[in-house]
Amino acid sequence: MAEEIKPELLGFLQAGGLPLRILVVESLYYLPDLRRMMPRAEILAVAAEPDAMDGYEGLDVEFSCVDYLSERLPFATESLDYIISDLTLEQAGNPQDIAAGFSTFLKQTGSFLTSFRNIRHWSVLEELMDGHYYHVVARLYAKSEFERLLYASYYKNVTVRPQRREAESDIVDKLVAAGFENIHADIDTEFWLVKADRSMPEMALLKSMYTKEQRKQLSDYLHRIEYGVDLEGQCRLFWAFYEETGLFADYTANFVKQAVFHPERFYRNLVRYSGRELDEIVAMLESARENVTSVQELRWIEVLEQELQAQPGR
Repeated sequence: MAEEIKPELLGFLQAGGLPLRILVVESLYYLPDLRRMMPRAEILAVAAEPDAMDGYEGLDVEFSCVDYLSERLPFATESLDYIISDLTLEQAGNPQDIAAGFSTFLKQTGSFLTSFRNIRHWSVLEELMDGHYYHVVARLYAKSEFERLLYASYYKNVTVRPQRREAESDIVDKLVAAGFENIHADIDTEFWLVKADRSMPEMALLKSMYTKEQRKQLSDYLHRIEYGVDLEGQCRLFWAFYEETGLFADYTANFVKQAVFHPERFYRNLVRYSGRELDEIVAMLESARENVTSVQELRWIEVLEQELQAQPGR
């Protein structure tokens, strides 16, 4: 028979004093440990039962009685750093609606921590072999199916960890012999723990360092320079913005790599109307060279570096 999931989602988090805004949905048993880990966090909780907070008093948690399966959560868009909830999509009539809806409440740097019961676990397969299926009112998922669901719900990066329960009998050997694949001990994994990020890790880091308005302004300057729109004026405005906001070469080079479609064209256009800033462009190219993903990219970076080094006065 199936067992209860062990509450292990907090393993995705790092304890600290950051003033994060964290929502716990139904899985209120996480609240005591979460408060200990995050003493300065604003912790919110929702559950369908009005007495769900009984026993969790004194944790400084803002509680709302909401059934997330049928009601909209009472929070602003892009206002949460984390949403934590075990087996969230198991009871959902349309799981993609729930997953995509949750993503709208997360900041661009936020993550949804959840879990799901593995339909390929030996206990489920053994029950089916015996003619039984005890999950009629629940949705069970295979790992690949759940990952696809999250990517289709606007999450950009999905990480999973296994929660295993091995069989005491030889049922796994029998299943493998019958043709069931057991890659990464999938048949022994009863639950998968999941961290779904709104952004790729590289972009999440970039988004955490400057405000949304500053990132948009930087993106606008980069694209105008890339496509030669008012090139001289935009280069001048870019360098003024660079100094005003405290941008630096490593950050800018990474932002260019993530946001610009034609990076070589961008750098060459920027060079045309940069004087004393050429050293900063060289530093950007050095950073870009450390993160190349193709031989072609490395080649144009090295050529441009050589051209800049050969310029008079350098």
